[in-house]
Amino acid sequence: MHQRNRTISRPLIVGLAGAAALLAAAMSLPSRAVEAPAKRIVAVGGVITEIVYALGRQDLIVGVDSTSQFPAVALKEKRDIGYVRALSAEGVLSLAPDRVLAIESAGPPDALKLIRAAGITVATLPEDLTEAGVLARIRMVGGAIGMIAAAEALAASVEARFMALATERARIAAPRRVLFVLSMQNGRVMVGGRNTSAAAIIALAGGINAAEAVEGFKPLSDEGLIAAAPDVIVMMQRGGHATSADEVFAHPAFRLVPAAKTRALVSMDGLYLLGFGPRAPEAALDLMMAVHPEHPGAARRRAEMPQRLAR
Repeated sequence: MHQRNRTISRPLIVGLAGAAALLAAAMSLPSRAVEAPAKRIVAVGGVITEIVYALGRQDLIVGVDSTSQFPAVALKEKRDIGYVRALSAEGVLSLAPDRVLAIESAGPPDALKLIRAAGITVATLPEDLTEAGVLARIRMVGGAIGMIAAAEALAASVEARFMALATERARIAAPRRVLFVLSMQNGRVMVGGRNTSAAAIIALAGGINAAEAVEGFKPLSDEGLIAAAPDVIVMMQRGGHATSADEVFAHPAFRLVPAAKTRALVSMDGLYLLGFGPRAPEAALDLMMAVHPEHPGAARRRAEMPQRLAR
């Protein structure tokens, strides 16, 4: 029980520091980002695209990066500028934007430097993986596009859903050990350790990160996988190439972990699960109910949203 309380409270503790960092970042943005709302935006980061669409101002977007998978129409009706960490300055500048809104990990740095040198404001949003970080990011995007009131309303709605999530989290009787597996290429298992989006969503879902001994996204040896002793394996859906339970539990190490007894594998859309945008409370709730099937609300949740889960 003590471990469960520590896992649950961590996002709230980290959230206070994250909120301060986001506020400082917002204050450091050029003043014209607030005084003169953007009219032509390039959104670099799926979460930014998602927020702009949620605020109803997708008409301002002239380009998005390839991680902008939600809503699905974004990549169909907007110019694709490439992968978030492999941008082309020429491709961005060809769209004549007056603002680039980018997540912190966007790059490469030289491309962003060239965009700034061309006189384009590049506003970088910190990737704070906490409840406070999600709310602050919504407000920052709203301020950049002149939708402050709408952003406040959206943030309030998301905050209320986080509060409802906390209520459901408190009903978990026995937190499960959850291992997020990023990939299984050539027998090498890449997992999400501490200080990752995977660790953050597992904590929000009331689980225990089985890879807490690892920092970041790192390969884990067979011995490490067995020692992690996950009750549930979580992976991202990859279109028509989602990894099946047969493939996962054919791995020598995974045959020896508790999850193998019930073939407990949960697959979810990557941006939904790890994006930490307006849908973060729902993603955490879906993960919570999939990981803890004995939860009083699990059966109802799975019945309501079957398209988001594949177990």
